[in-house]
Amino acid sequence: MNNYLQKAYAFDGTVRIYAAITTEMVQEAKKIHKLWPTSCAALGRCLTIASIMSCTYKSGEHLTIKVCGDGPIGQITMEATDGHVRGFVHNPGVYLSYNNGKLNVGDAVGRNGYIEVIKDLHMRAPFSSTCEIISGEIAEDFTYYFAKSEQIPSSVGLGVLIDPDGNVLSAGGFLLQIMPGCKEETLLKLEERLKTLKSCSEMIAEGYSAEEMIEEITEGDYELLETKELSYFCPCSKERFKKGLMSLGKIELEDILATDHKASITCNFCGKSYEFDSKELEEMISSLALKEA
Repeated sequence: MNNYLQKAYAFDGTVRIYAAITTEMVQEAKKIHKLWPTSCAALGRCLTIASIMSCTYKSGEHLTIKVCGDGPIGQITMEATDGHVRGFVHNPGVYLSYNNGKLNVGDAVGRNGYIEVIKDLHMRAPFSSTCEIISGEIAEDFTYYFAKSEQIPSSVGLGVLIDPDGNVLSAGGFLLQIMPGCKEETLLKLEERLKTLKSCSEMIAEGYSAEEMIEEITEGDYELLETKELSYFCPCSKERFKKGLMSLGKIELEDILATDHKASITCNFCGKSYEFDSKELEEMISSLALKEA
């Protein structure tokens, strides 16, 4: 597996850790959306944490995550289920950097705004939680999200390394969560360890596996539980978009038919285009008319 996650318990089961390698997944998103470096780094970090978060829920449960900052990138939108994720940014053409050459994701995303997480857990209705953006750097923002919105003391590390040609050299991250019963000395040890830890993108660029990332964080005090494949996956189809068109209603479809004689729809998540000719529109209108009769 080229994109994958490993889950582990550490320190006698009092700390839960998810570590992910997402290099090829982020590179695929870069190609689909023609992302400039800073937009790629921002979306890559978001896709990584979305894929990790989806693995903390039961199979089939679905997440929609929006990062809505006031920077030039605009809204970042992700959807994830069972480690399969898709996403896009409002403005893919952003390239901001600091004087040292490091990509300036914080200013690109913006330091004012909010994160919204919508969870479809197959209950009566999806429910959502929000919290404010605190830095725009994504990892810090989701660390804050877990503490405030889910009341789980956590630490999130995310990284995307871009080469001079704009391609993704490495991408990945981790989610560390404190479980009940964690000792104070363990917390202090982890805090000190995280201060000196290499960045995720550096570790992955140096060839670290997900397990080696966990080993680096815990200094060997862990037990692996699960390995899961991750992927950039878009389940869009012409049939899905047909349902969306029909939801517009008979009058709106008649207007489209009279004005454009066809409908063209492009998926924001994967860039695929779907065409509906005049005959198909007429069939949809007839179907809606029969329902109204």
